[in-house]
Order: sequence, then structure tokens, then C-alpha cells
Amino acid sequence: MSPDHDIHTVDELRALYRRPSGGAVAKELDHLDPHDRAFIAHAPLVMVATSDAEGRGDVSPRGGPPGWVRVLDDGRLVIPDLSGNNRLDTLTNVVANPGIGLLFLIPGLDETLRVNGRALVSTDPALLASADVEGRTPRTVIVVTVDSAYIHCAKAFRRSAAWRPEDWPDRSDLPSIGCMLRDQTQAEGVSADDIDRGLEANYVATLWEPGGAEHA
Repeated sequence: MSPDHDIHTVDELRALYRRPSGGAVAKELDHLDPHDRAFIAHAPLVMVATSDAEGRGDVSPRGGPPGWVRVLDDGRLVIPDLSGNNRLDTLTNVVANPGIGLLFLIPGLDETLRVNGRALVSTDPALLASADVEGRTPRTVIVVTVDSAYIHCAKAFRRSAAWRPEDWPDRSDLPSIGCMLRDQTQAEGVSADDIDRGLEANYVATLWEPGGAEHA
């Protein structure tokens, strides 16, 4: 890869693309309108993008039953921190750098909802109680103050056929997750099948445990 072709300025980048259409710009709001709130209420999955104090980025999937992300008002929403692996990548990033990006997904719908803003981690008892999911109260919640929100077009999901099972790629030549983890962690004396079974047992046992439990 030659550095001669690297892009260093916004002007250089913009010269390669046409300007966004009026609709693509006009759809961006600085708050959550009733349509955004309805979208969030139906979305069981959200991708959470954060970065640390040095700008190193991270994206984490967060999921729950539809309605698990609570909208407080037109400018704020709350994401409960449910069971995870206790690395706390997202939470530590938010503590260090409040910038956050969210992508809400509804299975079967190609359009998504993008929400960008600033976040904080809270243990406020009232917020924790309001963020109860399936009878479980989280240890913390992420409170997001909205800077922008807009519906993202369907092109990526149409091209990827993400919601069309008949077009999903053949996974027969893909190693199991247990195999991947065995090799990546250099686990000795443990088979890939054992790791796969351990993962499934862990999911069953800790899926809803507040605060999470360490995964294999």
C-alpha cells in the first residue's frame, strides 16, 4: 500500500464523492422524535460504538427484548448494562471519553436508526429501577444525551442479505467458535468441543445475571 494514495484532508475526500442529497441531510434531527422513539421501542439489538481517551475505537453489540432500551425524553435514553464478560470495554471507554454512537436494529428491517451523542455511566437507583429487564436490575446504566438521530438507508443490509436466511453464507468450512477460542487463547489440554459446550452452558447459566459472569 503506497502512502502516496492516502487521504489527509476533508477536501481531498470530498473531491471523490458527490454531495449528499437534500433528504440525506434534512433527515438528521437533534432529538428523538416520535418515530425514533417507536423505532427504539421495537429494537432488540443496538451496536454501541465508543472510544478511549486516546481515540482507540470499540463496537459492542447489546441486546434484550424489544423495549429494553428506555427513552427518558426527547433528548435522553438509557441502556441497561446486562450480563457480559466483565471486560467493561464500553463502560471504561464512556468513563474516559463521553462520545458515543448507537445503531439500532430491528430484525427483518433493512433500515436502521443511528443515534450519536454523549454518554455517562450511572448507578442512580431510580434509573436502575426504571431499567429493569425481565425482572433483573442492572448494576449500571449508560445514559445517552442525544446530539443527532436519523434513519440510515437500507443499502448495506440489502447488499449483505443479512435478514435473508436463504442467502446466508455456507459456514461448513468455518471453524467453530470453540476452535477459534482454543487457538487464540492457546488453551492446552482442552478440546474445541469442550469449549463449545462450556460456552453454551455459560450462556444458559448467566444470560440474565446482573453484572455478568466471565465467559470461556
